[in-house]
Amino acid sequence: MIERYTRPEIGAVWSEQRKLDTWLAVELAVVDALADAGVVPADDAVAVRDHAGFTVDAVKEREKVTDHDVAAFVDVVAGSVPGDAGRWFHHGLTSSDVLDTALGLQLQAAGLLVIAGAREYRDALIERAREFADTLCVGRTHGVQAEPTTFGLKLAGFAFEADRNLKRLERAVEGVSVGALSGAVGTYAANGPELEEAVLGRLGLARENVSTQVVARDRHADLLSSIALQGAGLERFATEIRHLQRTEVREVEEPFRAGQKGSSAMPHKRNPITSERITGIARLLRGYAQAGLEDVALWHERDISHSSVERVALPDAAILLDYAHGLGRRLAEGMTVHADRMAENLEATHGALYSQRALLALVEAGRSRDEAYRIVQGGAQRAWDTETPFRGLLDEAAPELDSGAIFDPSAFTRHAEAIIARLDGIS
Repeated sequence: MIERYTRPEIGAVWSEQRKLDTWLAVELAVVDALADAGVVPADDAVAVRDHAGFTVDAVKEREKVTDHDVAAFVDVVAGSVPGDAGRWFHHGLTSSDVLDTALGLQLQAAGLLVIAGAREYRDALIERAREFADTLCVGRTHGVQAEPTTFGLKLAGFAFEADRNLKRLERAVEGVSVGALSGAVGTYAANGPELEEAVLGRLGLARENVSTQVVARDRHADLLSSIALQGAGLERFATEIRHLQRTEVREVEEPFRAGQKGSSAMPHKRNPITSERITGIARLLRGYAQAGLEDVALWHERDISHSSVERVALPDAAILLDYAHGLGRRLAEGMTVHADRMAENLEATHGALYSQRALLALVEAGRSRDEAYRIVQGGAQRAWDTETPFRGLLDEAAPELDSGAIFDPSAFTRHAEAIIARLDGIS
């Protein structure tokens, strides 16, 4: 992933140095386990652990000869061990034993970071939902004003979605935190299951029950799909902010720092660039999920059609989601909420937003539903078209109604606190 969208901590997880360090951790755990089993002489195992080393440049240079990254790595590290103890390095292993087990460790580490980011984003939404629990605003369906709601209820919906996505991520990260050391076609012909159990225990990974040679890729597809869903949830929130920041609406604005410029040409501009960036990132994440699904089906026990995909998709998806979490949290925590503008927009239809309450009141007063609907529809349309208060028009058409009760805004907020209190179960 480009530096612009990479936060340092998760970028380090996917660096070339970290990848090879993780390979080395797997290989050394195997040597130690073989020594415990009496296969590798104790002195040789100590020599390997004390002296095994590499540089990224040395491995890259060797790969120019081997045209195989793991083979190059093994050559360089084995050559760094004095005497003949280096012969035990990579003993009984196939490349995928190292690659997939190390990948499990990297995904576990990256997963902890994206899970933490998902939790912080969710918690920021929860806090703001409680803050604006009773802040009345217009609810829109099809982009058109419908009935009043509260801004806290809007945010609570995003918070619950974020919690569901957090749980999906937790489950998917657990699913990829596995390793396999089962050999060339998964039969443990070189090293038995006991070695795998010992090594994975040292590394803190679960076992792939049948690895063939590789860990099954449905696990990685599940992770990428969960990441894409998290991105879609972030995009839904970002899209709402983008709509609410439009000049004609202006109910919410993104944070705008001192010295920030919205446009190189128009100094008055304050654009929703953070929300738009999240939207673009979500598109990429969906693409990576599709690539992950394509990787599930491999030829026979294994091919490497998945390898080139994963070298890009897994690091990039994790890095992008981590970055997007930071953007989403910044939006949630720092957005400016214009409650006064929300109140103004509630008057845009001159009271027509109360049409359902008027309809129900007419029905309860004895009118047929169709007759009531026609009365309310005509009055609401006239109110909007002529900028005449709907309440007055309704009083004329149905003086028997208690218009004060019909046009009471508290009807739309009386359950808000109870609904938002449901957040207590996830915070």
